Amino acid sequence: MDTIRKGLATGLWTTWKLGKIIFPITLIITMLSQTALMDGLTRMLAPLMRTFGLPGEAAIVLVLGNMLNLYAAIGAMLTMELAVKEVFILAVMLSFSHNLFVESAVVRQVGLSVTVVLIVRLGLAAVSAWLIHLLWQGGAEQASYGFVPSSSGETIDGWWHIALHGMESAIIGILQLAAIVIPIMLFIQVMKDLNWLRYFSNMMGPFTKLLGVEKNTSTTLAAGTVFGLAYGAGVMIQAVKEDNISKKDLYLVFIFLVACHAVIEDTLIFAPLGIPLWPLLLVRLVTAVLLTIAVAVVWNRIDKGKREKDAEETGVEDAARAASK
Repeated sequence: MDTIRKGLATGLWTTWKLGKIIFPITLIITMLSQTALMDGLTRMLAPLMRTFGLPGEAAIVLVLGNMLNLYAAIGAMLTMELAVKEVFILAVMLSFSHNLFVESAVVRQVGLSVTVVLIVRLGLAAVSAWLIHLLWQGGAEQASYGFVPSSSGETIDGWWHIALHGMESAIIGILQLAAIVIPIMLFIQVMKDLNWLRYFSNMMGPFTKLLGVEKNTSTTLAAGTVFGLAYGAGVMIQAVKEDNISKKDLYLVFIFLVACHAVIEDTLIFAPLGIPLWPLLLVRLVTAVLLTIAVAVVWNRIDKGKREKDAEETGVEDAARAASK
């Protein structure tokens, strides 16, 4: 019961904290969308967004998601009429690249280059969006945002009606997110109290071998995969200190995690947007695994080449000393 109470309290507090972000953003963007300012911004960003198969206004979603968090981005998306394909592209981009300020601070705490991690995250977001836009020919129908009423064909006149429409979208969006966030926080609390993370870490032994890293990275991988870079920061930072993880393995683990972390929360929170969740999860997981393995192979070849070169130079020096004697 204590676990349930703590989990519910955490879920309610998280919902309140996120609601304070989503409500004003949804309201403001809804109202701005009816002004010439939004039209000008949309036209200016349209050429760049078109590269990813997105309308110009989608840039607002990406900015909010990267500068703030996924919930702020979703709040903005609830105000827009987007196709299923466009929503899916935005979801994939935001899955790879979001909350950059907070999560970059975690990267800095464990001693890695923030620049490298940012390049990986932003690069994955851009390349994945471009490939989906290029390869997927479907998804042209308008997205249905759960219980949020569609505004297609609806005429909104006057600031009062615009404000009411924004508040309606914001309140319904918050209620839907609460229905997802509270069970997630409850599950995470259960995992913490029952110490399931340790068992999950032990199960990841074969997976660490597949990625080309040592078994001592399993706790860091488990914490980041389940809790995310921000929520799992304390566990990951402590694990890095205690497990003596090498710099190479640390980079490989974080390359995996920046592509695929908080897989439960970061996948389920897109449920209100009405997009298929399994493809979203598979895109993240497959990309993370393939990218990490590729980097590990290249890194190992470079290290092998350096060792062979050092051994050759050492042999030449030894031969020279022997000849001089």
